[in-house]
Amino acid sequence: MKYYVRLLLVLTFLVSMTHAKEFIIDNTHTTVGFNVTHMMISNVKGKFNIYSGDIEFDPATKQFSKLTAKIEASSVDTGIVKRDDHLRSADFFDAAKYKTIDFVMSSMKDGKVYGKLSIHGITKDVVLDVKIHGVIKDFQGHQRVGFTLEGVINRKDFGLTWNKILEGGGLTVSEDVKLAIDVEAIEL
Repeated sequence: MKYYVRLLLVLTFLVSMTHAKEFIIDNTHTTVGFNVTHMMISNVKGKFNIYSGDIEFDPATKQFSKLTAKIEASSVDTGIVKRDDHLRSADFFDAAKYKTIDFVMSSMKDGKVYGKLSIHGITKDVVLDVKIHGVIKDFQGHQRVGFTLEGVINRKDFGLTWNKILEGGGLTVSEDVKLAIDVEAIEL
């Protein structure tokens, strides 16, 4: 009896995996963004302009079986060249030495994506909230999925420790960084 139960579980798993489809990121409709508090009074938003990813997604169950991303650290863009150059420097990303920021999903459960995030040569477990916005067919008949990933990481956990203490107390740049990643992906 145990044999048949195991066989049924394995077959169910295999059948569920066969419905996952491969998708690629549509870079023209995707934003890999972040938000950090500056001088304790304002928020600075930024994004990365160069990235790629591999996605396996089951439109019927709205579940990812694979979600990976590779972001070029040197593509950081806050709209201010001087600040972007500082972020690329050894004070922050050290983009000359640590060229990419990498994410590899390990699982998805209850509206959350669990995975490993590597920044500045350091890999940590992260949990991101995921919201699937929908699955549609585009004008060319290709299936598309839209989703958002959000979460908060502590930049010091990844060795991004540069800061200055303000005259009245507090820090120039907050340790918490809010991630906001909006993705549109196309079925291969």
